[in-house]
Amino acid sequence: MNKFVSLAILVAGLIVLYFGWQERESALGQASEAITGQPTDNALWFLIIGAILTIVGIGGVLTGLKKK
Repeated sequence: MNKFVSLAILVAGLIVLYFGWQERESALGQASEAITGQPTDNALWFLIIGAILTIVGIGGVLTGLKKK
């Protein structure tokens, strides 16, 4: 994987993680979590996808560094 693409995936993953965290900490997210006992579906999906993208991005960057 190209190092530039890996960095872009890493940055996208971090951005999605940020949005997931913001969704989880929002007033509506807090209220929903207080009632149901678990975060909203949107927050969970943002956090899961963000974590996957971040891991793939880090893996791509590290693999690109080893090839040199």
